[in-house]
Amino acid sequence: MSDVTFKSIGDVLKLLPTATVIVYEVLNPIATNAGDCGGAAAGYKVATGVLLGLSAFFCAFSTFTDSYVGADGKVKYGLVTPRGLLPFNDGGGGGGAARRDFSRYRLGFPDFVHAAFAVAVFAAVSLLADANTVACFYPSLRDQQKKVVMALPVVVGAVASVVFALFPSTRHGIGYPPSKPEASALVASQ
Repeated sequence: MSDVTFKSIGDVLKLLPTATVIVYEVLNPIATNAGDCGGAAAGYKVATGVLLGLSAFFCAFSTFTDSYVGADGKVKYGLVTPRGLLPFNDGGGGGGAARRDFSRYRLGFPDFVHAAFAVAVFAAVSLLADANTVACFYPSLRDQQKKVVMALPVVVGAVASVVFALFPSTRHGIGYPPSKPEASALVASQ
């Protein structure tokens, strides 16, 4: 039972947009002018919107990536497509992409579910839990922010965790490389 629990927790952690949230939180005070986006500082609202959009895009995009260990022992990354994995960085350097069967990495319905919930978790954290964003986009919510921050992101996170447990991921996206080469995916070279 504990192995299943730890695997589910690991799957959830892999799918949550942790790195994107960290980057957003670092850049957010600059983009929001520390929460002062009104009046003459209205351009900060645009900058914050662009930062939110790019961050949400990267949350979704990261769920459509996977990795494998090439024949040279190096981790290779690629984009998941309906036909299989499209390697980013093989470069013909002996990684064995030409001999590898990437069809098992096909894009599927769970990938879209993971992308939607990763963006939902990011939106809950960035749009509601961040004081600068709240002050920039909806300053009237500041008084109620503590109640919303304590409730909604937790609910969104709990729902996302359940969904991620129901649709476990086999993806090893950027930042989560596989631990060993998978011999079954290699096509015989003879």
